[in-house]
Amino acid sequence: MTLAIFLSILSIHLIAAMSPGPSFVVAVRTAASDGFRPAFGLAVAFGLGAVIWALAALSGLSVLFEIFPRAYLAFKLAGGLFLIWIGVKTFRHAADPLPEATTLASPRSLPNAFRLGLMTQLSNPKPAVFYGAVFAGLIPPETPLVVKAVLLFFVFFDETLWYVIVARLFSRQKARQAYGRAKLWTDRILGGVIAAFGLRIATS
Repeated sequence: MTLAIFLSILSIHLIAAMSPGPSFVVAVRTAASDGFRPAFGLAVAFGLGAVIWALAALSGLSVLFEIFPRAYLAFKLAGGLFLIWIGVKTFRHAADPLPEATTLASPRSLPNAFRLGLMTQLSNPKPAVFYGAVFAGLIPPETPLVVKAVLLFFVFFDETLWYVIVARLFSRQKARQAYGRAKLWTDRILGGVIAAFGLRIATS
């Protein structure tokens, strides 16, 4: 694998990571409502989830989905229902007051945020197909294991860095205050968007 191909893969992945999706919506809401610390845990989980899907693609999961379309359908349905559940829960609690995030405690614990991030990232099996297509076209079969390991590290780094930036931007005091003032309709809209993503994943 040449350096140009390596950088091309990372660029494609970074663009894909920055594309708005359910993970982005969950990240924005978590940062604005719970503060930076939980949103940071979410970002790390998103990075780990991306690595899991990339590793699955390298292991041939995308090919397995093509051979057994029912397995892919089951993944999509389960992931879509999970996102719909998050969306409905967000919508139902839209009227709840915004809790105060302090340095001593946060409304959502770090482990809880990490679990939410990992489940959100793994609820969409389409990254396995995305990585499978990119890797199949750009990674030669004879690529050394160490090169693949470095590639996976940068997949984690890209994904995590992007969502850490999102966490920092939307957890700032002004952003948090603006979110607090518009929480009712913001949560209803975000909940609807998350549920819509889930429905789209489940039915596409």
